[in-house]
Amino acid sequence: MNEHPLFQVDAFTGEAFRGNPAAVVVLDEPADDGWQQAVAAEMNLSETAFLRNVGPASYALRWFTPTVEVELCGHATLAAAHVLWTEGFVDDGAPIRFDTRSGPLVATRHTTGDDGDAVIELDFPANTAVERPAPDGFLAALGLDAGRFAATADGWYLVELPDAGAVRRLTPDFAALAAFPTCVVTAPGDGGSGDAAVVSRVFGPSVGIDEDPVTGSAHCVLATWWAGRLGDAFRAEQASARGGTLDVLLAGERVLLAGRAVTVLRGHLVA
Repeated sequence: MNEHPLFQVDAFTGEAFRGNPAAVVVLDEPADDGWQQAVAAEMNLSETAFLRNVGPASYALRWFTPTVEVELCGHATLAAAHVLWTEGFVDDGAPIRFDTRSGPLVATRHTTGDDGDAVIELDFPANTAVERPAPDGFLAALGLDAGRFAATADGWYLVELPDAGAVRRLTPDFAALAAFPTCVVTAPGDGGSGDAAVVSRVFGPSVGIDEDPVTGSAHCVLATWWAGRLGDAFRAEQASARGGTLDVLLAGERVLLAGRAVTVLRGHLVA
């Protein structure tokens, strides 16, 4: 196996050691699925992104948790785009197209302020959760007696609680929760992170992630869930221990997610 550039990036944050860390591996040829899964397990982050150039500013992109490949991942896509621009793989002003299992995704980079700070905007598919009764045992696994429950066609669970404090205080039983799909628990914002209108936490023990620090794909669900009450554009806080914020815009059947990223590690994968 050739050496491959390897990076670790904290996504949806402007500060190192906050937000959601993702590993990014840049490939020069297709790689074996088992090897990619083994690398993701070795990195032991919520996702590892694998990039392979397929044309000008165009990359094949796959995401693996430590245990499974996933259909869509926001923070690792943001991390991948950040790497491609900051490490010189793609010209700074060029939009990047990603070919993924969720279809084509686009990332654009906007420079703001005198310090040249950059915000990355991701163009993702919207996802809609439909309210229905919660499955037996699910709310109890979250540590809840009640909550407004909904689910998407592709398997996301969502629970809305009346206030952000209830979201922040959650202490799920992760062993019990592993029997259910990944879920996002949300409530109106409480001023804990500036002007965030929405607070959430995301739990995915069934895919090897007890709690994800900041989850872009969850906000594809939250965008459609909250837009009728908050409008199409709002700021969101994910209230994990590391914490992170992103700006959300529902644009028809797409969701634009904007945030920052910080590189914390550069190296090479040699195995």
